[in-house]
Amino acid sequence: MGEPLSTCYLNGEYLPLREARISPLDRGFLYSDGAYEVTPVYGGRPFRFQQHHDRLTRSLREIRMDDPLARDAWRGVYRELITRNGVSSADSYIYVQVTRGAEYGRNHAPLPDVPRTVFAFAAPWPEGRAGWRESGLPAVTAQDTRWARCDIKSVSLLANVLLRQLAVDAGASETILLRDGQLTDSSASSVHAVINGELRTPPNSWKLLPGTTRSVLEEVADKAGVRCHSVAVSEPELRAASEIMLGAATREVQPVTSLDGKPVGTGKPGPVWHKLYDAYQAYKREIAGTPW
Repeated sequence: MGEPLSTCYLNGEYLPLREARISPLDRGFLYSDGAYEVTPVYGGRPFRFQQHHDRLTRSLREIRMDDPLARDAWRGVYRELITRNGVSSADSYIYVQVTRGAEYGRNHAPLPDVPRTVFAFAAPWPEGRAGWRESGLPAVTAQDTRWARCDIKSVSLLANVLLRQLAVDAGASETILLRDGQLTDSSASSVHAVINGELRTPPNSWKLLPGTTRSVLEEVADKAGVRCHSVAVSEPELRAASEIMLGAATREVQPVTSLDGKPVGTGKPGPVWHKLYDAYQAYKREIAGTPW
């Protein structure tokens, strides 16, 4: 990931990111009591804005918080960040975070009714590992040690950070996660496997985050003539898959060509990935310039 752009939003103000400050008593800082969202921005146009903010609202609701901003207010924040950071014609992404706010003290409960902390910044589009389109990406596997509510996009990401570090330690790009012998997620992406020519993704549950990019892939798969099925994927099925892919807001769809040091399929990006990648890019071009 590149360095963030210089201007951020914090509690109603636009200011230099390096000057942004929150209270040390903020519950996001003390308890990871908050939720976040990441939205791609292509050519200055936020991608799937509605779906990303539907997920943010759901995550907040699941931790007993209302969304502090109306949808049009969020749109205003996005427009200002895009304009003030000079990326009206560039690709970037926007990160937003809402915490329960700062109370004077440290109390587990009752949940305080205090002003929320609302923060957002923009950053350049990440290019990813060099040559990934031609060669794919290496990944490793690990047991899923995340908490029991992975369906909430919580700012509590310590387990994800440690799991991602396993990939870094192995010279890989991602850690794919297994729980009770079944595929769940990766440390920061949804995971899709091609089995018998069909794209298979684990069904939504508390064990994994409902991916907005996943829903895009399901839509473009139909246009690309790729059969798609939401179904449990066992560890043996994952390891025998002809193709494995990662999907995320800042990854789009990327091919995994080695898993734990062994080739996936032919060891090169496969035909299903090529179809989905091309269809994804075509969809982006199709909606460019349309209202968001």
